[in-house]
Amino acid sequence: MIIRISCLLRLLVLLNGVSQTVAGSVPAKPVISQALNFNVGWEFVKDIDTTVTADFFRRNAGPANSWRLVSLPHTAQPEPLVITGTQWQGTGFYRKFFTISAADKNKRLAIHFEAAMHEADVYLNGRHLLKHIGGYLPFEVDISRYATAGAENCVLVRVNNQDNPAIPPGKPIRDLDFNYYSGLYRNVYLIVDDKLHIPDAVQAGRKAAGGVLVYYSRVSPALAMVHVQTEVKNDHPTNLLTKVRLTLLDSAGRQVGLVISKEVSVRRGAYSRFSQTISVRRPRLWSPADPYRYRLLVEVLQSGRVADREELAVGIRTFRFAGDGFYLNGEKLNIRGTNRHQEYPYVGYALSDNANYRDAWQIKNAGFNFVRCSHYPPASAFLDACDELGLLVMDAIPGWQFFGDSTFQQNSLADVRGMVRRDRNHPCIILWEASLNESGMSPEYMEKAHQAVHEELPFGDVYTCGWLDSVYDVFIPARQHAKPPHYWNNYDKNKPLLIAEYGDWEYYAQNAGFNQMAFKNLKEGERSSRQLRGAGEKRMLQQALNFQEAHNDNLRGRAVGDANWLMFDYNRGYAPDLEASGIADIFRLPKFAFYFYQSQYGPVPDRRGFGKPMLLIANYWTRTSPRDITVYSNCEEVELFLNEKFLGRQKPDQNDCSTHLAHPPFTFSLPRFTAGELKAVGYLNGSAAVETTVQTPGTPQGLRLTIDRRGRDLSANDVVFVYASVVDERGTVIPDAAHSVIFRVEGDAELVGQNPISVEAGTATILLKTGAVAGLVKITAYVEGLRGAELISPVTAGR
Repeated sequence: MIIRISCLLRLLVLLNGVSQTVAGSVPAKPVISQALNFNVGWEFVKDIDTTVTADFFRRNAGPANSWRLVSLPHTAQPEPLVITGTQWQGTGFYRKFFTISAADKNKRLAIHFEAAMHEADVYLNGRHLLKHIGGYLPFEVDISRYATAGAENCVLVRVNNQDNPAIPPGKPIRDLDFNYYSGLYRNVYLIVDDKLHIPDAVQAGRKAAGGVLVYYSRVSPALAMVHVQTEVKNDHPTNLLTKVRLTLLDSAGRQVGLVISKEVSVRRGAYSRFSQTISVRRPRLWSPADPYRYRLLVEVLQSGRVADREELAVGIRTFRFAGDGFYLNGEKLNIRGTNRHQEYPYVGYALSDNANYRDAWQIKNAGFNFVRCSHYPPASAFLDACDELGLLVMDAIPGWQFFGDSTFQQNSLADVRGMVRRDRNHPCIILWEASLNESGMSPEYMEKAHQAVHEELPFGDVYTCGWLDSVYDVFIPARQHAKPPHYWNNYDKNKPLLIAEYGDWEYYAQNAGFNQMAFKNLKEGERSSRQLRGAGEKRMLQQALNFQEAHNDNLRGRAVGDANWLMFDYNRGYAPDLEASGIADIFRLPKFAFYFYQSQYGPVPDRRGFGKPMLLIANYWTRTSPRDITVYSNCEEVELFLNEKFLGRQKPDQNDCSTHLAHPPFTFSLPRFTAGELKAVGYLNGSAAVETTVQTPGTPQGLRLTIDRRGRDLSANDVVFVYASVVDERGTVIPDAAHSVIFRVEGDAELVGQNPISVEAGTATILLKTGAVAGLVKITAYVEGLRGAELISPVTAGR
């Protein structure tokens, strides 16, 4: 995470409607503040005449005066839960009125957009300032020369998300295997700082430069060298004598290192580069088991004052890929991962920072140490969460089964550099997918993409990867492209290999390649890995077994690791149904396969508390449930009881699908069904470590409400899932309930999604979007003939 410091400036934020004021003063010491959150108080309109006129910049005027108040992140068109027709594509307009204090007339002013989908034209007070191409990376508009201090200004953004073969991923949504959505769907910030400042790395557009660049050498438990390269931009009319001060702090705030550069004259209108090194003795190294981060303060000093400052959370680590494995901090580590699309139902990509964190938390809680960002760069908040939680990451450029013309290729190569410049300081990133996934790229393009990464990061611990065995440093095939042992026998054994996708297609289209349209009428049936959470125990168990078989098989070979397809269900552009290969559904509720993977981690918890002893009885214990009881656990032995009657104590299964697993499942065979309670007890070193129960469901009596708080409580301007489960008198969820639930909310919040909505596997879900003000929200849920439920939750001011 990078926190922008605006020195000699105090920011006063009035989050009260469409107006926002920035007031300035000169304090005795620099005031540390985030870039001003610019998410609140926008007006929005879509599907109108796209000609921009003077009325767009006047209050209570514009296209038919049809503006409506919105907050960001925002999708231009809420979509149905399952997009069965055509996703909305078109043009939308966002505008915001704001006032800059007269005291800030001589400051540097800029508006920073984390992303816009996928063409954006930015205007200020009627003047066109920028056209940005690309939907997944940030851009910044300097408004210093055009904003009127002491008066109201209006910023207008025209966005368009229609198919464009020149803009990656390039492929039309109707043929794409995911949906890119619409709008200003990530955060926007107003930057107010000194004209002697640290520029944004992407906006600077400078090779291996711009902003702050951190890398490491000589890393060991005894010593690590932290190298920090800082570029300073001088927008003042005169040359300025400048220093850069680095302060490295541990997590408790204690100073670990301090370095001050020599004084350098930074020419007006120019950049100047400062390269410094901090020696850290006995460093605490970042890893998935211990994702320790230091705080790095980078301060620009001029004539005894702090002109600008950035704070970064940095993780010291070293890693390498080799033909025989992946090594982190000198120790071999098997990569066990998944793929993730960032989509939520209804709002598409418009996730809050908290929602991105919850996704990362759920991935880590599933037992993974790695996530592939498929198939585009994620929000910075997601990478921040991976840094904090300890998830290794493969960052990826936008692309899927499409290779366009020279303009497309030029834009794609720009994405490579933009991705690296934005994300280069994240300790979680170990691979750069500078490859268009499953696309027939030219050798020239692949060479340029691979080279671009190494030009931007010209030092060690830098690895590109691609789905073709070509110039890239690491080969990342999917199992459906060629099953083992083909991988092990026919490819360069000296090149590291990571299986980037598995568990899905080899059970779907008989490994027929990746032309899915040829199999659009194929029935998945019970053998498929594409199973909704409501498909029942038998199908969810088959999905879990499919993943288990493939993962076990992957471990037989020489791959450094694997990533299953995939973590969460998602909408597909080309098909009128959900892609249901997720080990959790689109609402982030786990399927049985989730717990298979969770059982592969632990049983000794890491420093973040993940990997505890766990048990899951993958059975609802009804008259129609399987009599072979599957138990997922990371324990050494498991006991099973039925109504307190001892049924046996077993070690893990031994079969062809379990030969290489860290913790195979346990299977208990019961001769008949008897209603009541199944209880499992897990043992470690001969002692009971964990237990769990499953109760035969009774008759529906009422609802139970819960909020998806995974790692983050509810905050202002948040989106979060609310779950209403149909339960019996003991609180047991009724898996075959067929009720329709009505949700209501009171307070500064709104409900998004189908309402009423039918339960699936006993639970109905709706999306809650909070407003800009902290306080309390009250959520209620109703079902005809059953006892309702209510939940009152505090909403904090946010992070």
